[in-house]
Amino acid sequence: MSTLTVSFSELSKNSKRVADTVERAQRVHVTRRDGEDLYLTTERHDRQREETADVTARLFAALIASDEGARAVLLALPAVFPWTRHLSAAEVREFVVDLVDATRDVVELDVHAGLHRVIAEWRATARVLADPELAAELTRPLPGDDHGEVVEP
Repeated sequence: MSTLTVSFSELSKNSKRVADTVERAQRVHVTRRDGEDLYLTTERHDRQREETADVTARLFAALIASDEGARAVLLALPAVFPWTRHLSAAEVREFVVDLVDATRDVVELDVHAGLHRVIAEWRATARVLADPELAAELTRPLPGDDHGEVVEP
């Protein structure tokens, strides 16, 4: 999907024209020199995105609720996340549960960072497991004495 792009200065100088563009395109990327880029969208487009997320989360949760559906998800997972081939069967199941929970949080709590975090953390785990030397290094016992209890931050 191609998103139209305008500069922040164009938005401030020609806000009516940019608003008309948003109405037609439903979403416009606004670039900024002094901060994070923005997206302008219509309310309708935002509602549709929320509905899409809701349907996806519910469908995903319904699928893994049955053995047949869970098998289908597990079989489809490598096409979506090829790196899951480096995870054990138990780790893949744990990833799916984490993924479904995070997807529900997107819908129910409007928390999107958790979904990104789940994917990034499991991909990092797969990256370590894909390198036998790195995996051995990171899973070997630490040398030396016990340094005591780790205090929760």
